Amino acid sequence: MLTMVGCNTLKKVGDDELLLTKNSIFADDKKIKSDDIRSLIAQKPNSSLLGYPLRLNLYNLAKENPDSSFQSWLHRKEKREKRLNNLLSQKQVNRLRESFMVKGASDFLKRIGEAPVIIDTAQAQKSVDRLKAYYNSKGYFNRTGTYNIVQKKRKKRAEIEYKINLQKPFFIDTVQKNISSPELDSIYNSSTEQSLVNTGEQFDLANFNSERERLTTLFRNSGVYNFQESSINYDILRDTTRLADDQSMNVQLNIQKPRNADDNNSAGEPYRIHRFKKVNIYADYLIGEDKDSLKSIEHENYTIYYNGELKYKPEALTDAIFFEKDSIYRDLDRIRTYRQITNLNTFKYPSIIDSLVENNKLISSIYLTPRPKFSLNLDFDVTHSNIHQIGTAFSATVITRNVFGGAETLNISARGSIGLLNDRNPSLANGTFTSELGGDVNITFPRIWFPLNTEKIIPHYMLPQSRFLVGTNFQKNIGLDKQSFNTILSYNWNPSNSLRNNIELINVEFVRNVNPDNFYNQYQNTFARLDNIADQFQDDPQYASFYETVDNVDDPLQLNIPTGANSFVQGVLNDEIPVNQEERNNINSIEERRQRLTENNLIFASNYSFSKNSKVDINDNDFYQLRVKLESAGNLLSLLDGIVPYNKNDNDQLLVFGVPFSQYFKTEFDFIRHWEVSNSKVLAFRSFLGLAIPYGNSESIPFVRSYFAGGSNDNRAWRAYELGPGRTNNINDFNEANLKLALNFEYRFPIAGDVKGAFFADAGNIWNVFDNEDNPDAIFSGFDSLADIALGTGFGLRYDFTYFVFRLDVGFKTYNPAEETSKRWFRQYNFKNAGFNIGINYPF
Repeated sequence: MLTMVGCNTLKKVGDDELLLTKNSIFADDKKIKSDDIRSLIAQKPNSSLLGYPLRLNLYNLAKENPDSSFQSWLHRKEKREKRLNNLLSQKQVNRLRESFMVKGASDFLKRIGEAPVIIDTAQAQKSVDRLKAYYNSKGYFNRTGTYNIVQKKRKKRAEIEYKINLQKPFFIDTVQKNISSPELDSIYNSSTEQSLVNTGEQFDLANFNSERERLTTLFRNSGVYNFQESSINYDILRDTTRLADDQSMNVQLNIQKPRNADDNNSAGEPYRIHRFKKVNIYADYLIGEDKDSLKSIEHENYTIYYNGELKYKPEALTDAIFFEKDSIYRDLDRIRTYRQITNLNTFKYPSIIDSLVENNKLISSIYLTPRPKFSLNLDFDVTHSNIHQIGTAFSATVITRNVFGGAETLNISARGSIGLLNDRNPSLANGTFTSELGGDVNITFPRIWFPLNTEKIIPHYMLPQSRFLVGTNFQKNIGLDKQSFNTILSYNWNPSNSLRNNIELINVEFVRNVNPDNFYNQYQNTFARLDNIADQFQDDPQYASFYETVDNVDDPLQLNIPTGANSFVQGVLNDEIPVNQEERNNINSIEERRQRLTENNLIFASNYSFSKNSKVDINDNDFYQLRVKLESAGNLLSLLDGIVPYNKNDNDQLLVFGVPFSQYFKTEFDFIRHWEVSNSKVLAFRSFLGLAIPYGNSESIPFVRSYFAGGSNDNRAWRAYELGPGRTNNINDFNEANLKLALNFEYRFPIAGDVKGAFFADAGNIWNVFDNEDNPDAIFSGFDSLADIALGTGFGLRYDFTYFVFRLDVGFKTYNPAEETSKRWFRQYNFKNAGFNIGINYPF
């Protein structure tokens, strides 16, 4: 096998050629491992997957001349061509030749494969020159470099060693300045502490470039409207009186006058600070429009031009502009203005033109082209979730802009979906398909809509928004069929590109279970536990009405649903049906769960979430994300007890419209970190901790606010809702709890072309804590309960479609806390018990 692989690897390497297997870089005999420096090498060895050159061997499988391969096949048997001509026309034979599988396969293999990297001495010398240039930029002006081709014992293979002799680096002795503009000199002197070029430091060209960028940003944000980065340069001054081996240098910063556009010579006056003489806003602007025919009004140092009737409140426009009359020019204000106008969702991307007039004054003209007043968005999606194997979703949204003249946006949307149920439980519902219909009315204000003025705390440049939403949703064949109604008043703002805050001041959700009598049909595991206890009474005539004959060979007589099951439960709990204490406790637990999952929920909550994302752009593979959320429910309604005459139920819970309101405190911490190990190889990590504590009017958390474990975005060795709580063994159809801990690691790497791979490890579980659960196996009791953390490991294949990633992950139960202590490791580590997960995009 090894011989065959070796032969295939060298299949397209000529007798006088060498396959590059490795590059090594040494700087003063120290091996360099930096990816940034290694990226300077022009020729890199063929990529490998776990040490195997997969793409190279795929490429070598391709035929160089598919047509000759076809001819060889055609004439391999004496009468094959004759029989082929009798069956097919000459045109069909030619088509067969063109589409012959060898040609198609060869093209495909070459496309996803990788040609052998043959050592090229010209490329090696190019790499040496690059390395010398790099170290020259780091102050090693006297460096030298060579390369050496090292042939190995295995034939036609070789490595290249690059050796750089650095010599002594040069250091900055003094930093002088030569600034032509007194105003720029004053600005520079106020910021010298932030300088990136300082005495005593080793010369580094990157610091000089960064300092030029810093100064350009500083000047253009200090009123110097026309400042050009090309006006900044540095002179390196050598003191000829110093000793030959003195590695110090003098640096002079030069900031010259503005350059002409047609030559490189400084000309004209030195740079000056500019202020705005006038700011014009052209609302409803159309290209080619006669400006003289426009009407105008003055508002807070702005002149607003409009045609006919002004359709916007003046403050809605001026609040989006971050510079005004007599203020100095700043690039930052210009950028913030672009962002805020775009955030209004009322205008197309704005055009801002600044004109220089006398005495260093500017006139700024802001041209706003409105979007259509009304628009219609139609969406159709293919979906996949923890409940649906596959589904389709559609939505229609009517958008109305500038509703009240303050750039408000009103969205009225309707949506629907149908889906094929997941096969995790064949009796999950009466039908195979689920359906969902819903609609929302959502209005967005481009400011904080609050009785108090919040501008000093949340200024306009943070892109504040207020959102008020009223919606409803109807589900069929999902659980007990649900209707939900929700109302949300929320605020969000972004202090920077990486920070986001969101407050839901009011989040009211009412969930109504439409078909509570169908509980035992939906939750078959729970029913099976109840029916197993009831089997001992099925031959007693006084309980005959509880049972019915079903099509089940193993258990043909079962409790009928719902009457028989409910009657049996009540008979046991009323001590009318004799069972032992363990069975009674089990039935009591089943009844508590039934009541909890069939009761309607009223959640009156408020929450705050903070998120930070250091990701610069879509190609950034080295970043972190942090999200923290705090939520409290039921406190306001509870405070009104004594003022509002609430009714109470048998459990002494306060009722609002006949429904006990939920009361709890919930917190979540979610952290994601990605490290770019090397080119296109990423190590990803996620940690999640969530806890919801019921109190006051509640003894448990509503199902819609609880946690579950397993599934394609969690622990992939278990299906969704299958893991936990604690060390219980999937006792319910939908296992959920109020405490969750999850840790996920994933190593992602390229395989061939757009096909990617991953190895992963998922750890975590859910537990009950501080609620009415009495099963000790499900309760988190302290650090000892961390032994219940489940571990799943596995691998995945992904195909990158550019706009989304299709993902297939296979997870194996590596450590299963539901098993006996001695049997928890690797007992179900096989494909039969593996979790197969299909997902869209990466799990984190």
